[in-house]
Amino acid sequence: MTAETQRKAPVRPLLLAKDHAVLILLAAVIVWLSLASPAFFTSANILNILNQNAPLAIIAAAGTFVIVSGNFDLSTASIFAVASVCAAWLAVETGNPLLALVAAPVVGMVLGALNGLVVASLRIHSFLATLASSMVYSALAVLITGGALITVDVDGFADFGRGSFLGVFIPVWVLAAVVAALWFLLSGTVFGRHVFATGGNAEAAELSGIRADRVKVLVFVLSGLAAGIAAAIAVSRISSGQPQAGAGMELQAIAAIILGGTSIHGGVGAVWRSVAGVFLIALVGNGFDIMNVNPQLKDLVTGLIILAAVALAAVGRRAR
Repeated sequence: MTAETQRKAPVRPLLLAKDHAVLILLAAVIVWLSLASPAFFTSANILNILNQNAPLAIIAAAGTFVIVSGNFDLSTASIFAVASVCAAWLAVETGNPLLALVAAPVVGMVLGALNGLVVASLRIHSFLATLASSMVYSALAVLITGGALITVDVDGFADFGRGSFLGVFIPVWVLAAVVAALWFLLSGTVFGRHVFATGGNAEAAELSGIRADRVKVLVFVLSGLAAGIAAAIAVSRISSGQPQAGAGMELQAIAAIILGGTSIHGGVGAVWRSVAGVFLIALVGNGFDIMNVNPQLKDLVTGLIILAAVALAAVGRRAR
């Protein structure tokens, strides 16, 4: 072994910590909660956690594309709200639950595409563009409903959000399918490589023949589509649409994505890490509920976990 190899060898554990910080923390939290409460590590509780957090995990999985491409999407909660109220309104007006639930992802795609076109064509920073669009979309949700709750009493409408198949909630199956598709799209396709290249250096990507503007539009379309799918699950689950639905969801999704190790500067990230980040935060909340711990401490613990993950990632970067 050369002197250079000897100097490099000790940093491998640090690199491992950087690449798998969220899994290390997730495993630690699972072990801790399993020892603290026998009610935690049961199939019923685990499935309930997956079911309750499926909408947020779907949004975070697609949001990974946006951040890896070097952008931000602050409008996902507002898109979620518009898609929710549109689905509820259509269900009430037409009495067709399938049409209403399919409309939610379509609405999400259209609004996401508008975001992408504004960012790509007008050259406005995505942070400002989606901050503005979130206000517009929120107002649109209020206009559609008049600020009131739309209650849905249509046969079959609640099946998508509350039903189960082979003993597993339907939203969990949807989550698995969406995550698998997005995981493959980002890590195993030419489009995924273009997303990484655009986030790493948009100008260099353009020079290499990648249409960075088209990539930007498409990642926002994916983000909007995911918000629409999440809205379809949520509105079906509670059988009502409201303009305030999903408030704060965009920040929760971004927190989970960053917690998972995706770089806010773009060019680095993975779908599975973002989903792990969602469930790491969810497990902390679930653990507090099971153990009847003061809920005011939840944000403190969650914040410390995020700091720990960021610190592990930073140590890993320095080790390189």
